[in-house]
Amino acid sequence: MHPKLTEVLHDDFFHYDVLAPRLSGLDACFFCLGGSSAGMKEAEYTRLTYDLTLAAARALLERNPDLVFCYVSGLGTDGTETGRVMWARVKGRTENALLAMPFRAAYMFRPGFIQPLRGVRSRTRLYAALYRAAGPFFPLIKRLFPRQVTTSVRLGRAMIRVAAEGWASPILESHVIDELGAS
Repeated sequence: MHPKLTEVLHDDFFHYDVLAPRLSGLDACFFCLGGSSAGMKEAEYTRLTYDLTLAAARALLERNPDLVFCYVSGLGTDGTETGRVMWARVKGRTENALLAMPFRAAYMFRPGFIQPLRGVRSRTRLYAALYRAAGPFFPLIKRLFPRQVTTSVRLGRAMIRVAAEGWASPILESHVIDELGAS
């Protein structure tokens, strides 16, 4: 692990008081926590997406007003918050709330299909099975849908680059993520 990287294990992602001393002096947050909305009611998905993300963002902002907040959202997120697709509305509401917060900068990463590399595995059984099945076809998927596909490595590199250097737009679609992560 890099000497500037600190791993913090925490059980309650809605409350951060016990972590307050460890949450100061930070430059960036890469908020990648999330899950599928499959089988969830909107209230439950809102709690696990909007409420959880904003609890972390508020705790970090209170102690780090100069923080860059990078949020992994998803391709198809509805920034108008009015569409028919529940998960997209909730993600859009989450993005809008983060963008309204007075961070030094906030960036919304909207990847489409992410090829997991270097041991990354989804804990969602359905996604894990889909990734295993799609793995051999990734080059074809990338060729057919070049603007919607990236890798976990490129996503990580793009997040680091944007946190360090900034970016012109607060919303980064999948093809931009892929390009930034390639260089």
